[in-house]
Amino acid sequence: MSQSTFKSWAETAPKLVAVAAGRAPADLVIRGGRLVNVQSREILDGWQVAVSEGRFAYVGPDASHCIGEGTKVVEAEGRFLIPGLLDGHMHVESGMLTPAEFAAAVIPHGTTTIFHDPHEIANVLGLAGVKMMHDESLLQPINMFTQMPSCAPSAPGLETTGFEISAEDVAEAMNWPGIIGLGEMMNYPGVINGDPQMLAEMAATMAAGKTVGGHYASPDRGIPFHAYVAGGAADDHEGTAESDAIARVRQGMRSMMRLGSAWYDVESQITAVTQKGLDPRNFILCTDDCHSGTLVNDGHMNRVVRHAIARGCDPVIALQMATINTASHFGLERELGSIAPGRRADVILTSSLAGLPIEDVYARGVLVAQGGKLLAECPHYDWPQSARETVRLGKVLEAADFAIPAPAGANAVKARVIGVVENQAPTKALTAELPVSGGLVEAEGEVCQIALVERHRATGKVVNGFVSGFGYTGDMAIASTVAHDSHHMIVVGTSREMMAKAANRLGEVGGGVTVWKDGKELALVELPIAGLMSDSPAVDVAAKAAAMVEAMAACGCTLNNAYMQHSLLALVVIPELRISDLGLVDVIRFEMTDLIMENAQ
Repeated sequence: MSQSTFKSWAETAPKLVAVAAGRAPADLVIRGGRLVNVQSREILDGWQVAVSEGRFAYVGPDASHCIGEGTKVVEAEGRFLIPGLLDGHMHVESGMLTPAEFAAAVIPHGTTTIFHDPHEIANVLGLAGVKMMHDESLLQPINMFTQMPSCAPSAPGLETTGFEISAEDVAEAMNWPGIIGLGEMMNYPGVINGDPQMLAEMAATMAAGKTVGGHYASPDRGIPFHAYVAGGAADDHEGTAESDAIARVRQGMRSMMRLGSAWYDVESQITAVTQKGLDPRNFILCTDDCHSGTLVNDGHMNRVVRHAIARGCDPVIALQMATINTASHFGLERELGSIAPGRRADVILTSSLAGLPIEDVYARGVLVAQGGKLLAECPHYDWPQSARETVRLGKVLEAADFAIPAPAGANAVKARVIGVVENQAPTKALTAELPVSGGLVEAEGEVCQIALVERHRATGKVVNGFVSGFGYTGDMAIASTVAHDSHHMIVVGTSREMMAKAANRLGEVGGGVTVWKDGKELALVELPIAGLMSDSPAVDVAAKAAAMVEAMAACGCTLNNAYMQHSLLALVVIPELRISDLGLVDVIRFEMTDLIMENAQ
C-alpha cells in the first residue's frame, strides 16, 4: 500500500469507530505485550492494539471485542510495542541509493517514516529531479515525506550548480502531495541580510501551512543567530555542543541531534536533557547523512536511539525523540509517531528497550520486516536517461589540468589549506609552506592536492587547491561526483597523473567514486543516477563502498568515514574553508579567497 493509495483518517473513521466499538472485526490484533506510550511516557503492561485499514482503531487493556472472523491475532509474548521510528532530517542520496532502495535498507531496522530533503539531486537536475525523488518516495510501503530544497545553489555567488531552485519552484512544489515543508535553509547569510528570494521561499512554505527546515552552521550565536531565527526556520541540525542545543530550543526551534555515518553530535548535545533537565519535547533525533555501509551493517534510526540511550538518556525519552517529537514538529501528531487511535499502524515489536533489537516491523498494519529480513516490495520509479547522463567533462583531462603554477621566481609559497576535522562537518582554514618545483607548487607531507572538476555544463574547468588530514601516501587519487552541494566532481590526490585518470574514469561510467593507486584502479562505486545514486540493492552498493573504504586505507587514510569528509569538501555553507567551481571559499566571511597567500622565501 503506497503513500498515494493509503486512505485518509476521514475515509477510514467510520470503520475505525466500528472496530473500536466492537461492531466490526479488526484486521489485526496484537496482544500479550508491553505498550510503550510516548504520549504519556509510560510502559503499559498487557495493553493491546487493534488495527483496521492500516490504522490503529483500539489501543487499550483488552482488544478481545475487536476480534472476529478474519482477524489476524499476533502474540507479542511479553515484548515491547513501540512506534515505528521517524528520521526527522536526512538526505536519501547520501546512502548512494534511490528512495526505493533506501526504504528497502531501513525498513528492517524499524524506520517507518522519513523526512528527506533531496537538495543533492536538485543541484544536478533541478525541480525535475526533485519531482522524481518525490514520486518514487510516494510508491513506498513506508511514509517518505519530501522537503522541497531551498538552496540550489546553497550559496549564490560562491558556486555554480547544474540547475537553480527559484521561489516560484518552491511555491509550485508546495502543492505536491508528498511535500511536507521546505528543506534546510542553508543560505543563512541570505536570511540574515533579508535576501528577497530566501524570504519568499519561507513565506510560500508558511502560507502553505508547512514547516521551514533550518541550517545555521555559524558558531556566532549573537545578533546574526537571532536574525536567522526571526526568518522562520523551525529546526536546526547543525549544533555540535550542548550550548548549541540549548540556544536553539530557547528560541522556539527544535534541536535536531544527528548521528550519521560521520556526524557524532548526539553525545555532545543530549546532556541538555540528561544533565541540564531541559524539556525533551523540543529535541529530535535524526541521521542527516548515512551511507549504505552504515545502513547495512549498523542500522539507521535504531542505531541513533541506542546511542542516545547508551549516553544516559531514558529509553522512553529517547524513543520520544525519534517518534512523537518528530511527528509533532511536522504537524503530523494526529497521523504518526505514537501507538494511538487513528494513527497509522506503524509499530515495532522488540524484546529490549535498551538494546532495541528490531524483531517485527509493521507499517500501516502490514508486517514489512521480521528478524532483519525485508518482507515488503519497494517499487522503483522509471528513471529517464536524462537522469543517467549527468557527467559532462567537456574534454579528456590530463595531469596538466591539475597543476598549480607558482608566482614567478618563487622557491616556496605560503598556501591556504583545507583542514579536515574527523567526525565533524566543519573544516579548518589552515596554512602551509609548500615547495615549488619546475614552476609548480608541490604538495608534501600531510598536505595533498584537491581539485574541483566542473561536470554539469562540460566547460572543462578545473579548480585546484590543497587539503590535509586524510593521511594519503604514495601515488594515489580518489574522485567522486558526490560533492555536496553543487555536486561537481571532487578529486583528492598526491599524483596529478592519478587525479586525471580517476576523473576520466568517472566520465566514462557516468558518475560515482573511484580510487586509484600506482596507475591502477583499486575500487569503483558506480552511481549512474545523477552521479549520486544507484538503483541496485543496498547490500551490493555497500559491498562496493566497503571496497572503496579499503582502497582508501590502502592509500594511507586512517580517518573514520573519510569518504563522507571527502564528499563535503565543496560544501560552501559550512565553515571554515571550502572549494567551489569559482575558487577557494572563505566560509567565515562568505567570500572568495586566494589559494597562494605569499612567497615563503
